[in-house]
Amino acid sequence: MTTLRARLVVPQGRWQLCARLPCGASDSDWGADSLTAVLALRWHATHAPALRAYARALERGAPAYRVCRGRGCTGWSDVPLWDAVSAMRRYGVTDEPLALAHARAAYASVARTDLYARGACPEIDYQRPFGGGGGLKTLETDANRVLAAALLARRTGDAAYLADARRHYAAIRHWFFDRRAGLYTVYVFDDGHACRPLRHRFFASVNGIMIDAGRALAHLTGDLGYARDARDTARATAQLDDARGIFVDLQAGNDVVEPLVRALAGLADAGDGWSRRWLIRNALAAAHARGADGEYDRFFDGPPPAGPVTAWQTSGGLALAVAAGALAPAVRVTPDSAWRRARPHPVAIDHVPATLRFSGSGIALLGAIGERCCEAGRARVAIDGRPTFDATGIWQNKSSAGRTLPHSVLFAWRWPRAGQHVLRFEPGTPNAKEGGAFLHVTEAWIVP
Repeated sequence: MTTLRARLVVPQGRWQLCARLPCGASDSDWGADSLTAVLALRWHATHAPALRAYARALERGAPAYRVCRGRGCTGWSDVPLWDAVSAMRRYGVTDEPLALAHARAAYASVARTDLYARGACPEIDYQRPFGGGGGLKTLETDANRVLAAALLARRTGDAAYLADARRHYAAIRHWFFDRRAGLYTVYVFDDGHACRPLRHRFFASVNGIMIDAGRALAHLTGDLGYARDARDTARATAQLDDARGIFVDLQAGNDVVEPLVRALAGLADAGDGWSRRWLIRNALAAAHARGADGEYDRFFDGPPPAGPVTAWQTSGGLALAVAAGALAPAVRVTPDSAWRRARPHPVAIDHVPATLRFSGSGIALLGAIGERCCEAGRARVAIDGRPTFDATGIWQNKSSAGRTLPHSVLFAWRWPRAGQHVLRFEPGTPNAKEGGAFLHVTEAWIVP
């Protein structure tokens, strides 16, 4: 919380999106909203008046939304829905009508227009009006729509919110849910003739939001099927762990882990032992991915940040510390010198396919996030012959901060003991969101 207040708070009721680089301040969209959620998570544990005061400051600066119709509308659908959920988090802290009004307006700006509900599968929303952006439909929109509607239904008793939440939840299960994996992929492409999910893109954010949404719908309806879905999705996230059982976030710059942490904290508070163990285990690991300035890297089992980090990257570690501290305040973090013993090795991987062989118990690959800023270019990764379960691999050029972030950790993985390992990098199949092949690794840190 000292880090949050000293490095990321802007007095005018906004969040600094990069603590070491001038990439702006905001109180809107998923980078800033993830920090608001950390504040709310801490408030529910402590009820500290200072946190309520800052939540009120965020309310005063929140963006105003209106329902837009026609060709002149350009807003993206996921942004107001991230903000609607964030406004409901603030409302839970302040209990002030202004936050509730902000949530209603942000939700209505998507739910009460036909800009997004179009294409071959209009039951899920385009990210951009009229299917711009290559026909992309992202679960960031629909999952937040379900959760915002459920939270609004709980607070207002309005049956229309609940009906919309249930309808969109069912559509999400049809289009985004991977039944074999038990997780939700984040992207569907709708060209107006057919809808095609992009397989195995398992963002922490949307899977966490769907866990929270399932629990909220179970509470509102009494239908335990929603609660079962939430529990099963939580368990399925174990497939995203490294060989030591620590969660790995492969999204270079456009995901936030805070919603997954919050969702598992809610399950743990309700008595779920698996979620409690996940939170404590990951928090103990992430304590060693924390820099001297208090900021966390996005890889909980990786080294401390070597370069600048963003709100998107650090909010997961901050949320973990808050959640685990509330659940198990007596647990002490034991020193782990693994990354202090890591040996840096200069490497020059500037194309794919490529192979890296090494001996050790852990590896971190460094380069510049957003080197060709700020979207297209990634590489698939196989570890000892097996592709990562989340097929993103290394999406190096994606930078939500809108700028190049030098000397960043692009990938990190650890094993329980040292051994011989091989990383294989392959070009990904090009698509309208992730682009084509790109990889530029300049350094590897290897733990003996």
